[in-house]
This record gives sequence, structure tokens and C-alpha cells, in this order.
Amino acid sequence: MILSKNNILYVAMLICFMFPVAGFTQSTEQTTSLFENDSTLQLTLSTNMHELFNDRGDQPKYHPLVVSYFDEAGKKILIPAEAKTRGHFRKLKENCLYPPLLLHFFKNDTLQSSVFKDQEKLKLVMPCRSDDYVIYEWLVYQLYNIITPKSFKARLVSVTVADNKENKTAGPFYAILLEDANKMAARNNEIIVDRKMRPQDVQQTDFLMMSVFQYMIGNTDWSIQYLQNIKLIALDFTQYPTAVPYDFDHAGIVNAPYAKPAEELEMSSVRQRRYRGYCIQDMKKFDSTIALFNKVKTAIYSLYTNCTLLNSHYVKTTIKYLDEFYNTINNPASVKKEFSYPCDKNGTGDVIIKGLKD
Repeated sequence: MILSKNNILYVAMLICFMFPVAGFTQSTEQTTSLFENDSTLQLTLSTNMHELFNDRGDQPKYHPLVVSYFDEAGKKILIPAEAKTRGHFRKLKENCLYPPLLLHFFKNDTLQSSVFKDQEKLKLVMPCRSDDYVIYEWLVYQLYNIITPKSFKARLVSVTVADNKENKTAGPFYAILLEDANKMAARNNEIIVDRKMRPQDVQQTDFLMMSVFQYMIGNTDWSIQYLQNIKLIALDFTQYPTAVPYDFDHAGIVNAPYAKPAEELEMSSVRQRRYRGYCIQDMKKFDSTIALFNKVKTAIYSLYTNCTLLNSHYVKTTIKYLDEFYNTINNPASVKKEFSYPCDKNGTGDVIIKGLKD
């Protein structure tokens, strides 16, 4: 791939936030791997903005792109790449200002000596209406990281888009770099299982953990049967796979202005919780899952109370939303009412979410 002079980037370094348990602190350290560093990475993407952001059809093509950032020594790193739009709901112009992107890096010495070492393809979640909701969704990925290593790692980045044709910029705004699915599986010594199946056929302990997590965050936009916002991983193809969730912008805890539950679920809003596992009559099967969520309760609350990127109103409403969840799982009557909902033949527990496309 030949890059023109217009692909050269110009970027200003911004303040980064490091996220330990105690809170966010400033840091420019980027010597660890991309997803092992919690500082907010400052990126500039140089491309033809009009061509890239308007290519939102069913078969978008890759467009030339250069990714730029400053390393800890203050040296500008320029990485040739390409990008195309991706997704379904968020790719539609009537829904979102910026479409999600898929970044494709070319293997070379510059890449291998950069923070993107060993990366080939990465999803970049762009802001749909406001980058506040990007932060809220990024925190949901952090939540699931607390619960299980069988989860996607996510890196918060601050993005400036530089138009290499019209000499204009957009941003900076927050976005999310999402760990590649194959690398997530390999990190857990497993592989991707790319086939549709019944939820009863996946590993039950992990499924209950995942489905109760989806209930906690108020997310109904997922299904095993259609692999809607779900990846399956397993040791090999003979084993029961584990369901790993992603894409949380329709979750009640994020509460994005465009998010609404599927009409078939007959729910009033995404803030209303609905358990979407399969029918289990014996509530004792949930005991170990509930014990796990109680064990990590302090870490979950700390994620929000210690995050300096959040406004006080969002922290307050989110803590209240989490309080409601913990009141439910620690009340046997409430657990039975909520988690046995899929057994109700008059309810919508058997509705399968396909998303916008199968």
C-alpha cells in the first residue's frame, strides 16, 4: 500500500488518566501491551473523512488511514493502516454521527515496536451521540473483566480525526479499542466456536454468570441462538463453549438516548431489567453465581465511585441502579420472581433477539 504525503499526521499530547483500583491518576506510560495499560491513549487518525464516514453500506470497503500517537519519550509514532465502517445499528447515519470502525494494521517493524504490537484487526467504538456514553460503555467492559477473565478487554482512547484532503479535524472525543476476539480466546487458552446453538448447550456455570451480568446492567440485546452480541469460546470443538458478551450500548446502565428494548419483549425502557436466560426451576443453581456477584460488589461499586471521568449525577443514579440489583439477588423471593421469568409461558422469556440482521 502506497501512502501519500497527505497521510502524515499531526497530534497534540493530552493528559492521560491511569485507572488503578484507587482511582484515575495521570500517566504517559505505554511500555506494556495495548490492553494491559489503563491510561487513556491519545490517537490521531489521518484519512479522507468524507469517504470513510460515508461508506456505510452493506459492503463497505477499506480506506487508507494512518494512526499516530506520541510514545513516552515524546516521539511521534506513525502507523500505516486502513479502516472500514462496521456494525449494524450504530453504522446507520440516522442513528449515529460516527460509525464504528474496523482498523486493519499492516505488519512491519514500526507496528511491532509500537503499542499496537501483534495487533492486526481492532474494533474502534466511536461516539454515537455523545462520548459520555462511550465512557459508560467502556466501564461495562471493565465490570465484566472484574467478574471473569473470559471477557473482552477494552482500552479507552481519545481520538482526533484529521482529514488529509480538506485540512480539517474532528475531535478529540473518547472511543473504545476492543480486544480482537481470537486474541481474547487465546488469552484464555481457548478458540472461537463460530456456530449457533441453544443456550442450554453452552457451559452452564459461565452462562448463568453471563446472563445474570446482563440482567445487572439491564441489557436485553443479546442471544446465543443468533450469536447476537455474543462470542462463543471453548478448549476445542468437542467441549461445551462459554458465552462471552460484547456491545453494551443498549444496556440500561449506559442508558444511551437511542437505546430501546426490542418491541417483542414488551418492556417500557432499557432501564427495566429482564432476565433472559432459559427456564431453570431450581433456584439453588444460581447460588454460586449470586455468591460471586456479592464477592465482587465492592470492586464493582468502586469502579464508578473512583472514576474521575464521570459526573456526580451519573455516579449517583448508577449506584442506585446497582443497589436495586443487589437488593434483588439477596432476596430469595425476588430471585425466584426475576430469574424464573423464562419459565412463564405467558411472558416474553422465549423471545430470541436477532438484531438488525441474522
